[in-house]
Amino acid sequence: MLTVHHLNNSRSQRVLWLLEELGTPYELVKYERNKKTMLAPPELAKIHPLGKSPVVVDGTDVLAESGAIIEHLADRYGDGKFVPSKGSQDYLDCRYFMHYGEGSLMPLLLLRLIFNRIRTAPVPFFIKPITKRIVGQVEGDFIQPNLERHVAFIDQHLQKSAWFAGKELSIADIQMVYPMGALAARYPDVPKTISAWVARVQERPAFKRAEERGGKTEF
Repeated sequence: MLTVHHLNNSRSQRVLWLLEELGTPYELVKYERNKKTMLAPPELAKIHPLGKSPVVVDGTDVLAESGAIIEHLADRYGDGKFVPSKGSQDYLDCRYFMHYGEGSLMPLLLLRLIFNRIRTAPVPFFIKPITKRIVGQVEGDFIQPNLERHVAFIDQHLQKSAWFAGKELSIADIQMVYPMGALAARYPDVPKTISAWVARVQERPAFKRAEERGGKTEF
């Protein structure tokens, strides 16, 4: 039996969604973030040294990192589902977006979140103009132009097909759900291709079952 160590409102939701799509039985162990710090509880470090979620225990294997877990589950339990045929363009797209979401897009979204918090953080009044100027410059010169480039790139790609790796759902879509949800929730005037993709995901019965078991993710 697979065991998923699941932290509320985290990337662990991807793993639950894939397992529900595959119909693979699993045991769910839930953890709650510290309400003050929003960090994972120390108990998770007993399962994996980094104390992060998701962590999956599959027999004697202890697996961390959502992308690695997703690939492992697809290989072991997928029987060819959700992975396009090797040698196809869809396969190349699948591999690309499996790494793009966390490697390229999420760092920008995280930077945006951090600098927004810096802007609203309580500081002495005489320092406030300095922090606002620094935040504004970083956002204007780096974060916003790069985000606009990424949003345009995703929009162009999704104009060609409903999913990230062709006409059918793939593990690339499951990996992309977290940054796409964040874009749809937080990015002003998000293209219809992105909001429509998120809506399709949220209507999938397996996605709804994952949220019933693991809780709703607030992007």
